[in-house]
Amino acid sequence: MSAAVLAPGARIECRSAEWMVRSLGRSSDGQQVVDVVGVSAFLREKEARFIVEVEQAAGSFKVLQPEDTELVADPSPQYRDSLLFLEAHLRRTVPTDASLVVGHLAAMDVMDFQLQPAAKALAMPRQRLLIADAVGLGKTLECGILCSELIRRGRGKRILVVTTKSMLVQFQKEFWTRFSIPLVRLDSETIQKVRAKVSTSQNVFHYYDKTIVSIDTLKNDREYRFYLENASWDIIVIDECQNVAERAKGAQKSQRARLANRLATRSDTLILLSATPHDGKAESFASLMNMLDATAIANPSHYTKEDIKDLYVRRFRKDVIADLRKTVKERESRDVECRASEREERVFALLAKLKLPDADAKAKAGQLFRTTLAKSMLSSPMAALETVRNRLQKLRAGATPAPADIAALEPLEPVLVAIGAEDFSKYQRLLQLIRSDWSWNGKDPKDRLVIFTGRRESQRFLVEHLPQDLGLPKGAVVQLDGAMADVEQTKVVEQFAQGKEAVRILVATEVASEGLNLHYLSHRLVHFDIPWSLMTLQQRNGRIDRYGQPQQPQIRYLLTASRSEGMGDTEKILRVLIKKDAQAQQNIGDPSVFLRVFDPAAEETAIEKAVEAGDASGLEARMDANAERYLKQASDDGLFNFDDLYGVDDGDTTDGNVIPDESGPTVQRSRAFSLFPSLWSYVERSLEAVSEQMERRSEKLDLKPYPAEERLELSPPKDLQRRYDRYPRELQPPRGQRLALSTDPEALQAALEQARRQDSARPELEYLWDLHPLVDWLADRGLIAFARHQAPVLQLSEGLDPGEVVMVLQGTIPNQRGVPVVQEWVAVHFAGSGLRVAAVEPFQAVAERLQLSRRSYANPGSTIAESIKQQRKVAVDAAHQYLLDCREQWKERMQPELEAQRQRLRRLRGRQVEQLELAYAADQRPRQIKDKKRTADQKAIEERFKDHERFVEEVMTIEPAPYLKLVAVLHREA
Repeated sequence: MSAAVLAPGARIECRSAEWMVRSLGRSSDGQQVVDVVGVSAFLREKEARFIVEVEQAAGSFKVLQPEDTELVADPSPQYRDSLLFLEAHLRRTVPTDASLVVGHLAAMDVMDFQLQPAAKALAMPRQRLLIADAVGLGKTLECGILCSELIRRGRGKRILVVTTKSMLVQFQKEFWTRFSIPLVRLDSETIQKVRAKVSTSQNVFHYYDKTIVSIDTLKNDREYRFYLENASWDIIVIDECQNVAERAKGAQKSQRARLANRLATRSDTLILLSATPHDGKAESFASLMNMLDATAIANPSHYTKEDIKDLYVRRFRKDVIADLRKTVKERESRDVECRASEREERVFALLAKLKLPDADAKAKAGQLFRTTLAKSMLSSPMAALETVRNRLQKLRAGATPAPADIAALEPLEPVLVAIGAEDFSKYQRLLQLIRSDWSWNGKDPKDRLVIFTGRRESQRFLVEHLPQDLGLPKGAVVQLDGAMADVEQTKVVEQFAQGKEAVRILVATEVASEGLNLHYLSHRLVHFDIPWSLMTLQQRNGRIDRYGQPQQPQIRYLLTASRSEGMGDTEKILRVLIKKDAQAQQNIGDPSVFLRVFDPAAEETAIEKAVEAGDASGLEARMDANAERYLKQASDDGLFNFDDLYGVDDGDTTDGNVIPDESGPTVQRSRAFSLFPSLWSYVERSLEAVSEQMERRSEKLDLKPYPAEERLELSPPKDLQRRYDRYPRELQPPRGQRLALSTDPEALQAALEQARRQDSARPELEYLWDLHPLVDWLADRGLIAFARHQAPVLQLSEGLDPGEVVMVLQGTIPNQRGVPVVQEWVAVHFAGSGLRVAAVEPFQAVAERLQLSRRSYANPGSTIAESIKQQRKVAVDAAHQYLLDCREQWKERMQPELEAQRQRLRRLRGRQVEQLELAYAADQRPRQIKDKKRTADQKAIEERFKDHERFVEEVMTIEPAPYLKLVAVLHREA
């Protein structure tokens, strides 16, 4: 065959299988090499590389030409197998525009704003996006919508999700139950099992295609660097990505940042998720943007919103409140005052007079130990006792004597020891809140409590005392903290979400404040102590006040009130924090604008300074001044104002003006063309064919359909069961149990709730939609309804003119990366047995006129006329020209965008070179060192832009020749 025929998109037969050519190249010795992907049912999506000359010499290499397609009769009733064959090919047709075709159909009560990130990403040459929506708006679901769209486009075979330990189970369940994406959980135990199965030379990340792993598991640079650098994925998701930004706060942070930068190069698609993506430092946020696009920012310390506006999406609750209020009720929040007991007042009195001459002389503002001690006492006397004992131990073991500090602290220890549960006012008020105010007794498994505390000693006290004082059985009160192993955290999160579990109260530290869905069986949350950070406060509340909460969220803030001098100011400051959190929720969106330090730890320091100054009114005035512009502005789409994002002055951005927000991307939805009126009708007809095929082998398909409900129960046949066997055990139905599937998202939601009631990790019902493995399996079976390189002939008694012949061809033209950018289904008409083409039109128009699969056509079993076989070559030529015309139209549409991308990259390259020269001029080091550094940086810039330019050219340059496949022939006798 000529080299021109062997092009990207062509089908070849090699080693008894059918493959599609992705790209062509040469080996080191000059032989032609072809990269392919399997299209045969049992090799689909498997990648391979063949040396053409070697395979031809072995007689196993053949380029499949559409005009050589064998035309065959279809003996099935009403041409059922032909229609399923056509439908299977339609389902393998890749969407080539930015319209959403499946994501909006997932098992969720989808809201318009949740579709916008996917719409924005699909319009990009490369899908690399930060989804930075506020707490509780459904970032995991937005990520799932985008991933499902990419899977439908053939760009989601291998997926890696990186998240926190506590989020592993939740993320895995959401992706499977709502999007049919089976992620294997690579916790510490699973990785050890994989290592035991594979050789030491095998990459553990090649063992599974779709995985989810903890960032802390991967951050061991020495252990995983080689594996990561030698693996690649179609999609990488980094959840809670603020944890991997370059913030230079210790070795752990830098390990995470190094890991994320390494992962960013291992996939074309990168999705970052975070509700708090910035800490006010331009360099920190720039590190995230550079992971997405290393060409966008020339100077990480100074850049504009214009440089990065295409790389993120961010909305707050106020921006989407009209949508959100359809599913989430307005929260009810109240302060609960707790009058300090006499024994607690003794402690507060000692604290008011506490002076530590040695420590205070060295401490900066906001770092006084008295403030630290007061903060721990406001959590619990037990936490304060631990703080005192730890400081005394450190002072006694220190090299520098501190007798005055020891003498000042020692009187506190016995006073704190004397405070028991009965003298612990806040604990007693908590019991009253639970038993009396809420009339809560723990009997309702759907009414569970979440209690947050920032101190481990307070947590231990609550876990120890609550069961007895509330009359709860063993296991009713559980704890969740950062010291627990990933497997233990996973177990607790699962227990809290399952109705039959004994757990009724979750006592959590801040490890549970990021990302976790705790709202399924809980709508009551208690802040046992108030975090000295608005960002942390918002994260805590978001665990139950979030998308999908069916009840009105009930949030209570426990505040210790003391008569002691100085403690009144602290209480006022804590009330200011609560007030500002509510204000952010209703009017602003982002609570971090009140303090403008954009980091929980930095917010705590700011509050500590205010406490030490006793300046509650001054703190509130500063907060109001910081937030004044936000209270006056109405945002169109919730994108944060750029200057406040980085904590820089107005003068640092575009002449001091706040860059206006832009409207969100337009969401286009479309339905992929199908011969069948609904997915259910396709599945029903396909299973009918499967049943008959099994009967011919003396086997029986165990199937119970319920058409009125569009629900079915099915014992998986062997080849379907093999697919499930590749999935994680926790996602598989028990052996011998039927699969239960439904097309109704509301039925799935009810099944999820039932699973939580019945203590089941997986719902008994699975969502039947386009991406479900059953549908995928049926499409594969449809593809093999006829042998390789065969096309069925359907003789119709009506709908066509007498003697008319319609050749149905599928045409594909990929870009230079092997991704289809033009895919057309073409119907070539012949008026009779001659070789003159009467018309060429889209197949969809023909199928709709004939109502294929929607009306019945008798199958008379006629023979195939020789004239039809002779028309194949003419039809192929006509379709070829049709595709070439489509190619020219695509090039015409794409040329302005390609030129715009080229100009953009030239402009950005110039900026980075200019910045390099400025840095060189300001560098005071010796010239030899400067020159070496400049040469290295110049090389890095060239490589960076060369890579991006190559990618853009490959994505936006279409291959010259289409590949055509003759799929079917329709005709009517003269």
